[in-house]
Amino acid sequence: MDTIEVKFPVRYSECDPLGIAHHSSYVIWFEEARHEYRRRHPADYDQLAEEGVFMPLAELHVRYRAPARFGDVITVRSWMSEVRSRRATFYHEVRHGGTEEVLAEGETVHICFDVKTMELKKIPPRVRGLLERYLKIQNPKPQIPKDG
Repeated sequence: MDTIEVKFPVRYSECDPLGIAHHSSYVIWFEEARHEYRRRHPADYDQLAEEGVFMPLAELHVRYRAPARFGDVITVRSWMSEVRSRRATFYHEVRHGGTEEVLAEGETVHICFDVKTMELKKIPPRVRGLLERYLKIQNPKPQIPKDG
């Protein structure tokens, strides 16, 4: 499975007084999609734990394109876009559920961290093989400008 997709309404608690989703809500929505990825692939995450590997967030980039509003149903699509020796990157899109308009897009970069030594480490070959199975190569991510 290349793409994880979750749908839900924009909740009142995620909005400012004008009913527009706060910018921090998008980050939570990205995380919700990553957690859905984990729920759908529990054996893979069990193997990460067996290897003593934790993949914390190291970088986050978001480009906001249009506002989500209270009550809008949104669709968050996420996929693994890159696996390197010490990190894995997810690409995320937030779309309006009715129009499919892209409201935001971004990426999260997760580093491989050894729980025992508390240090950055290379992704073990077995774990890297698991992650690479989910790379979405046929639809590469667009570049998110990082400097403006």
